[in-house]
Amino acid sequence: MGMLESAVIGVGHVGKYHAEKYMALPDFNLTAVVDTDLDLAKRVATKHGCAALTDYRELIGKVDAVSIAVPTNLHFEIARNFLDTGSHVLIEKPISETVEQANELVELANAKNKILQVGHVERFNIAMFGLDFSTLNPQFIESYRISPFTQRSNDVNVILDLMIHDIDIILEMVDSDIKSIDANGTPIITDMLDIANARITFNNGCVANITASRVSLKRERKIRLFIPDFYITLDLQNNVMKKYFISEGKNNSDIKDIHSEEIKLGPGDALLDEIKDFQKCIQLGKEPIVSGKSGQRALETAIRITELINK
Repeated sequence: MGMLESAVIGVGHVGKYHAEKYMALPDFNLTAVVDTDLDLAKRVATKHGCAALTDYRELIGKVDAVSIAVPTNLHFEIARNFLDTGSHVLIEKPISETVEQANELVELANAKNKILQVGHVERFNIAMFGLDFSTLNPQFIESYRISPFTQRSNDVNVILDLMIHDIDIILEMVDSDIKSIDANGTPIITDMLDIANARITFNNGCVANITASRVSLKRERKIRLFIPDFYITLDLQNNVMKKYFISEGKNNSDIKDIHSEEIKLGPGDALLDEIKDFQKCIQLGKEPIVSGKSGQRALETAIRITELINK
């Protein structure tokens, strides 16, 4: 397979970084960037030496791969049009507005034999480097994703904006169906939920306690995994993994010792690694680390939590 003609649809805060990563990878040729704000599209296009457009339909049938980084209510229409005409699609989270839309996109990608990848970029966070999700078998999980209020992503609530990252990670870690969910939350600044907590119980006994806020005074992204005889903390903001092990005490005493190991990793580039995975999947026909089905599953759980709080 030769050079992959690519485009980025929506070049706001997130999309402009997608454009940078495509330019950094030699197997991609960034054909165009698209945004309804022509001045913005031109600024990004000038930086990367590509075309600036305001209507994505001009690219239908003309590119091999696209990133879609537009408001969530536009995800389905744009992704469907590109998949239907033969393009591979990387779509920012959440995959779509509804589970039905997500299912249709997954089915269409399968029918057209195209890659559908969802931008749950935290799966590529270097703090999780070396973790084999399939062997972890956590018994209890705590996650905190909190940040100060910004004007970005206010087209969705905090569950679909922030919590969905941790929902996706946890659903991948826990090899079991959900048994029950308890949840609460409230609007603070917007007219949608700005802070929320969910407690998910799985059929295998694992419990996950997930907190997300976009109205906090500080920024924190941490996951704690409690596993028999040890636990792991993942600091996704500072790229640090800590492991705590329990061992027998000295002189065979009944008191056990706790030993810790800290693994501080380099800065990493999660978005670049995500788009590298997209490239590899296109070239080799492999399933993405975060497939359309993964995106659908995370969305379904996020919507379920939202409905529990709003009822």
